[in-house]
Amino acid sequence: MQIAKDTVVSFHYSVATAEGELVDRSQEGQPMTYLHGQSQIIPGLEEALAGHGAGESITATIPPEKAYGSHDPELDLRVPMSAFPPEAQQHIAPGFRFEAQHPAKEEEKVVFTVHGVGAAATGDGQEVALSGNHPLAGQTLLFKVEVVEVRAATRDELAHGHAHGPGGHHHH
Repeated sequence: MQIAKDTVVSFHYSVATAEGELVDRSQEGQPMTYLHGQSQIIPGLEEALAGHGAGESITATIPPEKAYGSHDPELDLRVPMSAFPPEAQQHIAPGFRFEAQHPAKEEEKVVFTVHGVGAAATGDGQEVALSGNHPLAGQTLLFKVEVVEVRAATRDELAHGHAHGPGGHHHH
């Protein structure tokens, strides 16, 4: 069976930046499983996998616009610590993530990651450096994929919009 809309796909992968830095990989014996055609993986990888079958190996170069998008400088911010609720301030440290409104697009929410906390330039308190960009925004990604299994999705998987069973989601 070939990968097409509404098939469940299991695959092993490694992904690196165009500079060769390994970013992520699947764990041995634990392939990633997803429902094809449901936007559960980046668009460029989903396009590259379409039409392939179990046992095939694929190498794909995915440009930023088909991966995590271009880097948006509007989403790189420095804000005073006082902008955060007092009960949240104790948790603000590099790596802390939170969802908030886009600074320029009222209807859009963004997940921000704190990159640093330091003295404010004016010297009156602390300043927080954060970004709403995905860490891989603006990056061309190089995927090496081995397709493990391709099967038709079940009626329940289609109704729920995701794969069930090993590697997929389970409902109890």
